[in-house]
Amino acid sequence: MKLYGYWRSTSSYRLRIGLALKGLAPEQVPVHLVRYGGEHRTEAYRQVNPQQRVPSLALDGGRVLIQSPAIIEYLEEVFPDPPLLPQDPVARARVRAVAAIIGCDIHPLHNIGALNHLRRDFGHSEEEVGTWITRWIGEGFSAVEALIVGEDYCFGSAPGLADVYLIPQVYAAQRFGVSLSNFPRINRVVSLATAHPAFQTAHPSRQSDAE
Repeated sequence: MKLYGYWRSTSSYRLRIGLALKGLAPEQVPVHLVRYGGEHRTEAYRQVNPQQRVPSLALDGGRVLIQSPAIIEYLEEVFPDPPLLPQDPVARARVRAVAAIIGCDIHPLHNIGALNHLRRDFGHSEEEVGTWITRWIGEGFSAVEALIVGEDYCFGSAPGLADVYLIPQVYAAQRFGVSLSNFPRINRVVSLATAHPAFQTAHPSRQSDAE
């Protein structure tokens, strides 16, 4: 397997965590999202991923998977141990709901394309862009804080799908200067994940292309 990603990309980060939790270590192929106008915009990368985004996971035989939610679901189906989802259907839906809040409602509103659109096409200042980021991360985290349970990870004593999504989103929040002081449950999960080898391996600072 080959993992095409960018060290600071939230979606690449979550996929690295999922792979590490499954005990998988694919060859990493850095795709710089800024240098030279963005290496993801090249024709060579278009041949890998028609959407020209990261991450992409190339499998044996030339098959390529795109979109981190779909890739993580693939990993769960093909490499079921350790599981990222509980067996109970209701519990699975609750875990997926937290992942969806992060992956669908929070992350898209602060990715580089959306923020550059605010700056370039609507003329928003950096202060206004910062207010935008803080609002949507704050609202999303308030919902996540209310939904996660227990005294360990988001939904149990072992990390799962919700944690795979949450930790990279916390990293992004911290990078944007969003306060986490009102989210004790989220901070509890972060503290546990910080000491977990899979999360350590996947951290942006540990990647070969980290700057």
